[in-house]
Amino acid sequence: MQTYEQYCPIARATEVLGERWTFIIIRNLFLGCQTFTEIESGAPGISRSTLTQRLRHLERDQLVARRLDANGRSARYTLTSAGRDLWDVCLALGTWGARWLDVAPEHCDPYNALWSMSRGLVRDLLPDRRVVVRFDFTGADKRRLPIWLVVERGEGELCMKHPGYQEDLIVDADAETFVKWHMGWVGWAEALRAGKIRVTGNRALAKALPTWNKLSRFAGVKLEPSRT
Repeated sequence: MQTYEQYCPIARATEVLGERWTFIIIRNLFLGCQTFTEIESGAPGISRSTLTQRLRHLERDQLVARRLDANGRSARYTLTSAGRDLWDVCLALGTWGARWLDVAPEHCDPYNALWSMSRGLVRDLLPDRRVVVRFDFTGADKRRLPIWLVVERGEGELCMKHPGYQEDLIVDADAETFVKWHMGWVGWAEALRAGKIRVTGNRALAKALPTWNKLSRFAGVKLEPSRT
């Protein structure tokens, strides 16, 4: 790995953290991902070889610890003390991005918002039975649609194939609007009135759906209208 050959802590930290995907992997670990598959599912677009390489680098730099199960086959990844100390850095980066970088249509992959939604479900607000929600999006990559969210026992799982259970709700949504709702920039009721989001199925579940998860951690950050 090339270095800046500087004593400056910013330069030294950038040598470790400046590669593409590194902060996405760290973010996913903070969100509770532990296995290779879990980390990969929260980083759509990353190749398995790149993820393997980045995890090895993070392990070498002692930001991530890798532990094998009793059979020595499956590995789990956790942040070390040095890795956990990056939380404030992640928050600062996210706050800056939410404040100064507008979201264009090409940034609005609804899978990312759904993945975040599935990781941030509020157990006390979830129904006491299995619920299957089908999401169809306009303005999104049709190759990855539809997407199903299965909520059961206080946890959510995204499925790219029909999970085999009856669908309780069907959500038809504009991808950009759905992402902006998750970011806290558009209200759910506002999107319903505008016809940008439509929910069919059980009426009680449809009403409760937007309350099941936490919005983005950066939902309260106001987007600045100009950089000047």
